[in-house]
Amino acid sequence: QVQLVESGGGLVQAGGSLRLSCAASGRTFSSRAMGWLRQASGKEREFVAVISWSGGSTYYSESVKGRFTISRDNAKNTVYLQMNSLKSEDTAVYYCAMSRAGVTVLRHSNVEVVGQGTLVTVSA
Repeated sequence: QVQLVESGGGLVQAGGSLRLSCAASGRTFSSRAMGWLRQASGKEREFVAVISWSGGSTYYSESVKGRFTISRDNAKNTVYLQMNSLKSEDTAVYYCAMSRAGVTVLRHSNVEVVGQGTLVTVSA
């Protein structure tokens, strides 16, 4: 069974940067679409960024476009989220997610595995 382990969260001042990492166990990582979701207190979980299995296609929510960058290293079974120009509204628990097999773009309907999450707190 695949497991996803996020790291890199923490406390940062507004305008600062953080890089989240998600390490996947197992042999299926390189063939699966991946993504990052977040959930702020009292709000629904939302997609932040997704990336195709090859890394050739990426998509971002409007709220983070131009500030966040998703990337992956299939040799290391790891997906990253570089977060720049952080705002207080970016404060949330960030989750890494993996699609089921045969999927090009990760969506809520095709998520197969979700990590335990890492907390990002942006102070004003």
